[in-house]
Amino acid sequence: MKSRTTHTTLKVGLASDHGGFELKEWLKEQLTASSAEVIDFGNSIYDSDDDYPDFIIPLAEAVATGQIDRGIALCGSGVGASLAASAVPGIRAAVIHDFYSAWQGVEDDNLNILCMGGQIIGKETALENVLAFLNASFKNTERYINRLRKIESYTGR
Repeated sequence: MKSRTTHTTLKVGLASDHGGFELKEWLKEQLTASSAEVIDFGNSIYDSDDDYPDFIIPLAEAVATGQIDRGIALCGSGVGASLAASAVPGIRAAVIHDFYSAWQGVEDDNLNILCMGGQIIGKETALENVLAFLNASFKNTERYINRLRKIESYTGR
């Protein structure tokens, strides 16, 4: 990644439960300041009793239907967010806490939801991962398309 800016044409969705709430709010500020179009799927307040599926699944549905281009899903570890997002057909979500995987996940695997743990990763590293994820593009070559087809044929979606 060459810069700390995002594609201004991407619509980016954010969602988190209490475990990722603070990081979500901070990332929203950073992305908005960089002129990204950000849609917040909640939670809109800190609530220690909330549940990640209530926010992550609507985010994933919006990505799957094309209402937004990419999503960032947060919970305490990122694992629950990944499970919830992956339950939605058409979603390719992964827990990622490093720059290389955030970039490569899009280039090779057409990742459309980046999941991170708000209690695992620091803010600056999270932002670098988000920017890598948003600035990367799927290679769209036969090799990578075939890999996705194999996965789709197995899952039936």
